[in-house]
Amino acid sequence: MKKILNNKIESLSFSNDILNKLKENNINSVIDLCSFNRKQLKNCNFTLSEIKEITIKLQLNGLDLSKKYKI
Repeated sequence: MKKILNNKIESLSFSNDILNKLKENNINSVIDLCSFNRKQLKNCNFTLSEIKEITIKLQLNGLDLSKKYKI
């Protein structure tokens, strides 16, 4: 899991729309993304379906939003 946390956000194969929004909000690594919660993502102009896709991709890798992972 630690290896995944160090990866760039592109490693999770999100759609281009999601990747662009993540980069606009300076979310460049998986560990950065995991520190956000659903409400913070909503405030960054993500739609509910995009937040759901993000959550699913993280869960498939054994990760979740709103977590403080240690590397």
